[in-house]
Amino acid sequence: MDLLLKNAQVYRDHHFAPADLLIRDGRIEAVGPGLTAEAPVLDAGGRRCVPGFLDVHTHGADHVDANAATPEDVRRWAAFNARHGTTGFLTSILTDTEEQTARAIGNITRAMDEGPTGGAAVLGIHLEGPFLSPQYKGAMPESLLRKGDAGWVRRCQQQAGGRIRYITVAPEVEGVPELIRALHDEIPIAIGHSGADYATARQAIADGARACTHTFNGMRLFHQHEPAIMGAVLASPDVYCEAICDGRHLHPGTVEMLLRCKGLDRVVAITDSIQAAGLPDGNYKLGVNDVVVKDGDAQLANGGGRAGSTLTMDCALRNLTKFTSFTLEQLIPLLTENPAALLGLPAKGRLEPGCDGDFVLLDGELNVAATVVGGSVVYQA
Repeated sequence: MDLLLKNAQVYRDHHFAPADLLIRDGRIEAVGPGLTAEAPVLDAGGRRCVPGFLDVHTHGADHVDANAATPEDVRRWAAFNARHGTTGFLTSILTDTEEQTARAIGNITRAMDEGPTGGAAVLGIHLEGPFLSPQYKGAMPESLLRKGDAGWVRRCQQQAGGRIRYITVAPEVEGVPELIRALHDEIPIAIGHSGADYATARQAIADGARACTHTFNGMRLFHQHEPAIMGAVLASPDVYCEAICDGRHLHPGTVEMLLRCKGLDRVVAITDSIQAAGLPDGNYKLGVNDVVVKDGDAQLANGGGRAGSTLTMDCALRNLTKFTSFTLEQLIPLLTENPAALLGLPAKGRLEPGCDGDFVLLDGELNVAATVVGGSVVYQA
C-alpha cells in the first residue's frame, strides 16, 4: 500500500524531528521535510510518529488464547494489538499436549497463510516450553514438561513452515544443552523458567542462547554467593532480556536496575499478555490453566501464582516513562529496534528508507492515535 504521512514528529536516530514519510508498496521510500507524492495522505497533526511496536511474547488478548485460537481468533487478536500500537507480534504457545500444540501451530500458520490480518502482522510462533524446570514452571502444567528434544522442535518447525521464530528453554533440563547447540543457528533461543546455576546458564549463552524470558520472573534469583541464571544474563552483554513492565511483575526500581545493567539496546519490553487483556476482571484461560483476574492481576485459579499479564504495549511504554529516569527517546527502542534485532528482522523497528511501512502515531499522553501496517491504516482513534 502507498501512504504519505504529513506533519509528523518522526523518530529517527533516537530523536524526534519534523518530517514527512512516504510509503510505497508497503515499504518506506523516503523520510524528510516537504515530501509530495500521488498517494493517500494521513495528517499527523504534529503528533509523534514512532516505529510500530513488536511484542515477542504474548499469549493472547480480547478473549483469544494462543493455544486454542482459530485463524479468525488470530485476526481478532491482531486487531486488538493494533489498537495498542503493536504492528507485529509472535504468538506464544504455552506448554501443552503434543496434539494441542500441533493444532495451535496449524491454526496460527493458517492465519498467516491467509494474508494480512487487518491489524498487526503475525510474525511467527514462540514456543514457551515444554523443556522447562518443574521448580520454576509458573503456569506451565508440570505433567507436560519434558526433556530437551531438538527433533521434536524440528518436527514442529516443519509443520509451521519455518514460522517458529523463538523458543524458551531451561538450560539445566536434560537434553537442553544439546538442543541449544543444535538449534541456535536456526531459531533464536531464550532461557527461562529455570533454576540453572551460574555456570550452566553461562554455558548455555556460550552455546548460543540469545535472550532471557521475562527476566527476574520464573527463575532462580540472584544471591551474592550464587548468582544463578539471573546473574548470568545480567553479566552477559550480548544477551537480550525481556521485561514485563506492568508494575506487578517488576518493581519500578528493578526496571531501572535492569536498564542500567544491560544497557538500553539489550532490553526487550514484552506484555506476556493472556486472553484477559483488554477485558474486565473475571475467569479466563491460559492454555490448559484456569486463571482468575482481579484488579487486572492474572493469577492461577489453583493458587499457583501469577499467570501472565493484562498488559498492552502502549501501556508498557507509558509505564517505562514513569518507572525509570530515561527519556522517551531512549526508551522507544525497547519496543521497536531491540525486539527486531533479537528476531533478526532488519526491516522492522526503524523508520528508514527500505524498512517496512509500520508506524504508530502517539498523542501527548502517549496514547495511540493511529497504527499503520505496511502502509495501511489499520487503526485510527
